[in-house]
Amino acid sequence: MRLAILITCLALALLLADSAAAQNQAREAEEKAQVLEQKAASNPDAPPAPRSQAITRTEVQAVDPAGAAALDDAITCLARSIYWESKGGKAADMEAVANVVMNRVGHAGFPDSVCGVVKQGSEQGACQFSWWCDGRSDDVQEEVRYTLAKEIARKALNRQLPDRTGGALYFHDRHVRPDWSKSYARTAETREFLFYKPRKGKSH
Repeated sequence: MRLAILITCLALALLLADSAAAQNQAREAEEKAQVLEQKAASNPDAPPAPRSQAITRTEVQAVDPAGAAALDDAITCLARSIYWESKGGKAADMEAVANVVMNRVGHAGFPDSVCGVVKQGSEQGACQFSWWCDGRSDDVQEEVRYTLAKEIARKALNRQLPDRTGGALYFHDRHVRPDWSKSYARTAETREFLFYKPRKGKSH
């Protein structure tokens, strides 16, 4: 009986230790992300983050593990936007969505934070990213795809993700033709999306 209690206590202690370690990793990742997004806002052409400042693979996966956390940190906002905007798309589509978000963070016509960019327009009911105010749950449904979305978010925040959009600030599903696209210069395309930027460098 005593042996069973001892084993149970040891198992519980290990679980608590693992949980505490994961929480510390998540906190470290969020703090790094805050610094990195501030650098992206002030210097869009900043070089990749040095190793000591870069978010690691382990750290980023510790953030929002269940895909149901409130969107109040750069990693969660970016990963969830990648996940929902590119639902069903390839990795290239997901990376390109991340590019657009980060391009906006570094552009004077948009908020200077990832969450600000993702949530922009919600006060007026005209969200820039439709998933954010479509009235549906924003919780993750596919663990594998969300794991990939967080890894892409990590690379984007670390400035380790090449911009496959050519500096795009806007995009749309390739199966629709919004009127606004006529006023912008197309910069790139992926399997699912077409990408644009202003012809004279100004956002609307």
